[in-house]
Amino acid sequence: MHGWGITLHIQQVSKDVLRVEEGSLYPALHRMEQQGWIKAEWKMSENNRRARYYSLTREGRKQLNTQEESWESVTRAVAAVLRFS
Repeated sequence: MHGWGITLHIQQVSKDVLRVEEGSLYPALHRMEQQGWIKAEWKMSENNRRARYYSLTREGRKQLNTQEESWESVTRAVAAVLRFS
């Protein structure tokens, strides 16, 4: 996806709970590209504009799996704390 598409996807999938501002998204994409987690290439968008399209690399997929496991662990811990009475 291109950057704007990523922003819209996050907003739509989260039912407008999560919103990512361009000032946060593009630096994060740049850092992930530097880490080798994503790759970027210039393509034409749906409205005939040049845009950078991003995709996960093999290393990015591994990192995503690691982060998902970590996030699940944190959310389980927070849920346990909230259930404590």
